[in-house]
Amino acid sequence: MTLSSKIFLTGLLGVLGTMILAGAPPAPATRVLPERKPNIIFIMADDLGYGELGCYGQKRIQTPNIDRLAAEGMRFTQCYAGSTVCAPSRAVLMTGRHTGHVSIRGNADVPLATNELTVAQVLKSRGYLTGCFGKWGLGLENTPATPIQKGFDEWFGYLDQTHAHDYYPTQLWRSSSIAGVGDMARDIGANAGGAKGVYSHDLFTMAAQNFVRLSHREPFFLYLAYTIPHANNELKERGMQVPSEAEAPYAKESWPAPEKAKAAMITRMDRDIGALLAQLELLRIASNTVVFFTSDNGPHKEGGVDPEFFTSSGPLRGIKRDMYEGGIRVPMVVRWPGRIRAGSVSDQVWAFWDFLPTVAEMAGAPPPDGIDGISMLPTILGRKQEREHEFLYWEFHERGSRQAVRTGDWKAIRQRPGEPLELYDLKADLTETNNVAAKHPAVVERVEAYLKTARTESAHWPIRTANVR
Repeated sequence: MTLSSKIFLTGLLGVLGTMILAGAPPAPATRVLPERKPNIIFIMADDLGYGELGCYGQKRIQTPNIDRLAAEGMRFTQCYAGSTVCAPSRAVLMTGRHTGHVSIRGNADVPLATNELTVAQVLKSRGYLTGCFGKWGLGLENTPATPIQKGFDEWFGYLDQTHAHDYYPTQLWRSSSIAGVGDMARDIGANAGGAKGVYSHDLFTMAAQNFVRLSHREPFFLYLAYTIPHANNELKERGMQVPSEAEAPYAKESWPAPEKAKAAMITRMDRDIGALLAQLELLRIASNTVVFFTSDNGPHKEGGVDPEFFTSSGPLRGIKRDMYEGGIRVPMVVRWPGRIRAGSVSDQVWAFWDFLPTVAEMAGAPPPDGIDGISMLPTILGRKQEREHEFLYWEFHERGSRQAVRTGDWKAIRQRPGEPLELYDLKADLTETNNVAAKHPAVVERVEAYLKTARTESAHWPIRTANVR
């Protein structure tokens, strides 16, 4: 039986009542050699706002395990997603190229290009076992950009981002590197007649834990791309799907039902992250495992929720689909016991395109040519960050073409082609309420000069006012 089959079948058994580690004896102690490359786990929430975690100021939603990650590691206050919506943000994360250069710059069925190397391919070249569970969104079936074709040994989840709206699917994709093709895992949900079946988030947690259990004797890279707390947009105001028992922590609250469900989703994710962290301790690999936690963009306003209810963007202006800080600045927590100072907070400015070169350096691998990222490993390890970005760049192709640039503490936004730039001083005006472009023409001129070279032309993503979908 292949590793992929073991992961999948054990996960399904878990759904039927067999706990992944229940009854299993602790793994024998394994001495971690100094030269062994670290395991890398990247956990990504979907549409989780900057202010929706306790460690970022949230008062009502319970996130004790993610808060513990922050207490035991480093919390970043100025980390940016790759985009303000999911597909381009994930493409940036995987390739190290920002949205002016990556092949996916919006939510459309455009796959990653064949010549775009991913984090998984880079780490796999250094002997890592690689697993991806959850939401992909970077290449459908019969494209050259499925997870398996982009470097993952094991894969289970949603290929299509619209399919990922449904937390009770009747089928999900799984693939093995042995077969080299995708198979449909059928009959996971009893959805006929509207009955709820298996909650997909639970399957991803089980698959991830089994991947770790079966892979932990070798260096591994786990990309756990949860769909929580994204809404099922097709269900309108009932789109915050969650098992009824999961609403228990908030059942007595006098909140609107969608808000209770959203909070329950986030707390359920936090619970399962806690189980994964406990597994690392049980397997005695926590000290040699780097765990990243973040979100793919700002909070949404779908499924009947209002992002103002939980102050989901924290002190920031804007939400998902905005180029303001609330749409692109995201929580980022990194833990590496013994290497990262516990309880540290960093205001280092960095973005998703820096993840690839950062973990490549951890693994001793050269990053691909032509990427936009810079390794942030010095900052993570508490050292001086010698290399810095002069500019950060985003473009967004829904509701017309939007662009944003950060340079130092300046933030510039162009809402439509041909319109003048808005300019904000983030140090003095974090909420981006005072457009000071007229007072700083030299800064505007500098940004305009950069914008002339910030991007490559794309047939799929031209700068224009029409929607690109």
